[in-house]
Amino acid sequence: MKPILLQGHERSITQIKYNREGDLLFSVAKDTVANVWYSVNGERLGTYNGHTGAVWCVDCDWDTKNVLTGSADNSCRLWDCETGKQLALLQTSSAVRTCGFDFSGNIIMFSTDKQMGYQCYLNFFDLRDPQQIEDNQPYVTVPCSDSKITSAVWGPLGEYVIAGHENGEINQFSTKSGEVLKKVKEHTKQINDIQTSVDLTMVITASKDNSAKLFDSTSLEHIKTFKTERPVNSAAISPIMDHVVMGGGQEAMEVTTTSTRIGKFEARFFHAAYEEEFGRVKGHFGPINCVAFHPDGKSYSSGGEDGYTRIHHFDPHYFDFELEA
Repeated sequence: MKPILLQGHERSITQIKYNREGDLLFSVAKDTVANVWYSVNGERLGTYNGHTGAVWCVDCDWDTKNVLTGSADNSCRLWDCETGKQLALLQTSSAVRTCGFDFSGNIIMFSTDKQMGYQCYLNFFDLRDPQQIEDNQPYVTVPCSDSKITSAVWGPLGEYVIAGHENGEINQFSTKSGEVLKKVKEHTKQINDIQTSVDLTMVITASKDNSAKLFDSTSLEHIKTFKTERPVNSAAISPIMDHVVMGGGQEAMEVTTTSTRIGKFEARFFHAAYEEEFGRVKGHFGPINCVAFHPDGKSYSSGGEDGYTRIHHFDPHYFDFELEA
């Protein structure tokens, strides 16, 4: 399993995202650039230039027409995927932490940070209404006064957004009214990442409390827990196998102070039903910040604090692997 190494960023990767078909891989980092790559051979297709701060999040719509990025330069930008042209610029009062298209690609959501005296807000824009974009006026704004949103994804059918918070809570926010539909608190510390399964029936959360948890996306019922010894920065669900991949490591600032297993930081594979670890993949020289499965389940990617994105294509015997219960 020789990885393809994507060298397109000068600073640490913040998020990587496949499009629906999986032929493209988007990567954003703390160096203002958003890159798009061909996932099959790691060739760089192009960049989306315009942000002036660290880019925290990226998303691509269902038919790969538009790309959405959110950045610490207090803006959320909409791009034409093919040409790299900036289509819209949404100014905010604080950094944009998470962003996403709903299933139709018509409605976008993004959340802003709680900083510089500003509250954390979750904003919804309808791209079919140019007036909203022009006036920078979302049709729903949800203030989150208790604890800021650190990660968010769209639920099934675009009815709500599932958001993870700094205090470990998970909330469902209605996209129509903005009210909280459901609330659970299974994690004790900050949720670093939320990702959905391919059919949107489940979500997996990665938390600073050294665990990742699997939830039902409609009822928010807690299904499984995957425990590790260090903070989990990201977790993803395989679209074809009952597998979960997790990436993590110490806090980036503490990496130099510890001596355990110097060098390579591993991506860890767990069986989704048995909650047992069955494999590790070494590679990054620093904590893994983001992991993502290819939509066909035959490869996965990880983006690290070292600024590299690695695409791993699985060996044939991975697909025959059975965990002995």
